[in-house]
Amino acid sequence: MWPQLVLTGITMIWGVTFLVVQQALQWIGPYTLVGARFLLAALILAVVLRGRLRGITAAEWRAGTLIGLGLFFGYSLQTVGLQTIDSSKSAFLTALYVPLVPLLTWVLLRRAPSLAAGAGIVMAFAGMVMLTNPGTLVFTLSPGEFYTVLGALAIAAEILLIGHFSQHCDPRRVAFIQLLAVGVVSLATALAMGERQPEFTPGLIASVAGLAAASALIQFCMNWAQRYVNATRATLIYAMEPVWAAAVGALAGERLGLWGLGGGAMIVAAVLVSTLERRKPATNQ
Repeated sequence: MWPQLVLTGITMIWGVTFLVVQQALQWIGPYTLVGARFLLAALILAVVLRGRLRGITAAEWRAGTLIGLGLFFGYSLQTVGLQTIDSSKSAFLTALYVPLVPLLTWVLLRRAPSLAAGAGIVMAFAGMVMLTNPGTLVFTLSPGEFYTVLGALAIAAEILLIGHFSQHCDPRRVAFIQLLAVGVVSLATALAMGERQPEFTPGLIASVAGLAAASALIQFCMNWAQRYVNATRATLIYAMEPVWAAAVGALAGERLGLWGLGGGAMIVAAVLVSTLERRKPATNQ
């Protein structure tokens, strides 16, 4: 129960970051933003963990680096996409990771989702589509859309990798390594591409600090909780993120509408439906 509650909690934090990223991009390039965000997050986690980072194994370096690469491509491609498409379209395309996780689990690991989990995945994806009010979206196969779809695939790969390595590695160390890997690769990419120099405004400093703290907490919790929650089940919980994002938007004055309310309700129902098959054996004992 606790791992699932923790994952639900981080989706609330996750849901706020879309708006913060979009605001920060007016002062800084996308790769520089991702690099600064994750290097600072790695520093925060290192300060919190202190001596617990001693004795990192080769397996943990490998696991953290691979997960970090998935995280890098997921965040950076999404951030690049947000430069040319709006947040609602980005959220719609990013939602593709929900069906991609069980699909990749089936294709790569030969593990098909249970009937309840499959129904939950379909409902969650439908709910995420409804949240974006698809009737207002126009797709033109633009570079921004293409990058965002690739970012969704990278996010799905990251979730699968965390599920795989969390059983064999210390989640605290792996979380630190993956944050460090994302930060280093992102800043190296920014330098290689000659991104513009950031404008060190109070808004940028506050945005990067907030995003870094959120990233440190989110990645640590994901690595810990996915030791006890399988990738498909975790994906269903992560689907709650746009519900919280929509709620924050509504508080900020955005109109949610019937599509948004229906989509949010369907995602919540999807998480509940996915638990039915697990609860049934317990009632028969």
